[in-house]
Amino acid sequence: MAEVHHSEHIPKWKKDEIEDIKNLIESYPLVGVVGIGGIPAKQLQSMRRSLKDVAVLKVSRNTLIKRALDESSDDIKKMDDFIEVQTALIFTEQNPFKLFKLLEKSKSPSPIKGGMITPNDIIVEAGPTSFPPGPILGDLQAAGIPAAIDGGKVVVRETSAVAKAGEVVSQKLAAMLTRLEIYPLEVGLDLRAVMEEGSIFTPDVLAIDEEQVFADFVQASQQAFNLSVNAVYPTSENISTLLAKAAAESKNLGINAVVFEPDVMGSLLGKAQCEMMSVASAASGKDEGAVDDELKEALGAAASAAPVESAAEEVVEEKEEEKEEEEEGGMAAGLGALFG
Repeated sequence: MAEVHHSEHIPKWKKDEIEDIKNLIESYPLVGVVGIGGIPAKQLQSMRRSLKDVAVLKVSRNTLIKRALDESSDDIKKMDDFIEVQTALIFTEQNPFKLFKLLEKSKSPSPIKGGMITPNDIIVEAGPTSFPPGPILGDLQAAGIPAAIDGGKVVVRETSAVAKAGEVVSQKLAAMLTRLEIYPLEVGLDLRAVMEEGSIFTPDVLAIDEEQVFADFVQASQQAFNLSVNAVYPTSENISTLLAKAAAESKNLGINAVVFEPDVMGSLLGKAQCEMMSVASAASGKDEGAVDDELKEALGAAASAAPVESAAEEVVEEKEEEKEEEEEGGMAAGLGALFG
């Protein structure tokens, strides 16, 4: 008997849908796979509108998405691994990190429904509620929320975890959480993976701690500056510091070597004056008659001026510390521009 071959018939609307996805893949440098499970249709449409200026969200059947990916380049075919349950594709010219940050910011709190599994611990904080005494007290307690009457109002007696991550939330608890305006879920587009120029980025890579990155940049900048100064490697950023350092070191050398030059004469005379006053103070301590009245008066004036000079030095140090803090703040603000 001759073998009968049946040709696969694909409806035109499916072919058009596959071609539309393939055209989008070719038109944008970045293709992402997002989960849309649990998002109400109305909220999904709102998200689509909010993204219209920066990205295109394409919702389609998983089978059609996989077919379009399989008929695209070898790199794009790798995204097939992230197609599961309720899925959509997102296309944009933004870089992966900005796209991830944008989608995370677009997420909003949502109430949990009875029978759902909570992804995180659900914590109810201690404190007053807006409910007057009544049947609500028994309902809260029945849901496992430690409630009582205090001051004519229903209060939560202590902070407690009413459901652990991975547990199924009961109908009673879900209803009470909603009435308490506690929304444990975050609803939004869940980016599973994104491809750019053949490289796949997943959320664990894209979820960066910006504050830590800023701190690392500041520390690296300071360390690089210190290294260049200590290695005497001149750059446009450190040349002023290097010149000031060289000038200070040459002046110290002139003072220590007692070189009679106009730039160090003032310091040499000051040093000689201090040494003379030190000798006079030591001599006066052993024998008051060892120094004359004029020198005694000078020693007394120097002793009374010491506390004032100390206080002035503290003020100068405080101002220098404030200046350093302002410079660091300016550097951090400049780095912030890198992330938009």
